Amino acid sequence: MSSSFRRVLPAALILLSLSACGTPSDIAAGSPASGGASAAGQLQVNLSPDQHRVRAQKIDAIANKVPAAIRDKGELVVGVNPDGAPPLEFLATDDRTLIGSEPDVAQLVADVLGLKLVLVSTSWENLFLSIRSGKYQLGFSNITVTEERKDLYDFATYRVDQLAWEVRKDSKITKISGPADIAGLNVSVASGTNQEKILLTWDEENKKAGRKPVNISYFESSDYQLALRSGRTDAHFGPNPTVAYHVAVAGETRIAGTYSGAGASIDGRIAAMTVKGSGLVEPVAAALNAVIKDGSYAEVLKRWGLANEAVPQALVNPPGLPRENT
Repeated sequence: MSSSFRRVLPAALILLSLSACGTPSDIAAGSPASGGASAAGQLQVNLSPDQHRVRAQKIDAIANKVPAAIRDKGELVVGVNPDGAPPLEFLATDDRTLIGSEPDVAQLVADVLGLKLVLVSTSWENLFLSIRSGKYQLGFSNITVTEERKDLYDFATYRVDQLAWEVRKDSKITKISGPADIAGLNVSVASGTNQEKILLTWDEENKKAGRKPVNISYFESSDYQLALRSGRTDAHFGPNPTVAYHVAVAGETRIAGTYSGAGASIDGRIAAMTVKGSGLVEPVAAALNAVIKDGSYAEVLKRWGLANEAVPQALVNPPGLPRENT
């Protein structure tokens, strides 16, 4: 299962499920051009292993708060799952180097803490186990804060958890913000995802209100892009990171609206994750707030087409997605 999917799983598996969203995408219109850059749309993306990452300066007052064992070793070992679709975390053109918005934000944090960033590629399930065991200090892998996860881990937030509505540039659809806006439309979605759950809920609300039902088409990959371009579907409901990236790189579609990945109940947040009580979450949050303040954080999100997921402040252990059995 791709780490960028949020599957609707039984409560027993929710701790190890990914709460943020995604669809695998080859970003067909933005495949690597000469020099390893994707340049079909307005976003110029460096896909080569030589990333020229945005960097930050060490801040001693924050770095000194890092637990001594980590500080003395001089490394920040960060686990990521590269199965996610661009722009979150994926492999460069050499098929080895981890690139994307998640490694870039992790690099900023490591810089402020005065530590060498060590990125480790791992499976989604092993990421959680390795953080609990202390093998990795942090997870930067599009991880949503949930109440179950807070039992075992601490979180420092750095992005909002958003879904997005993608339509063709020439579509007559101007805005999608609620159930009435999709009544009678042909909509594509990935099966088993949180966005499908929300879409089905909206469709039921429309039926109860006497509106036209939604015609739902299911796609598990970037095939939805062809259906959208050809007019077989009117809109696609998917994860904001991959939708925003495709919009910016391919230049053929636009975002007609966004919706919280946590639904209407709370503001969902994506966060760096560390083992509970390690003492690392506070300096990580302070580092994130420092790069938010100096502008390097905004530069990273803009680089990957994710400016609309920026947060004004990093929070420690905010309210997360509710428990399944409450």
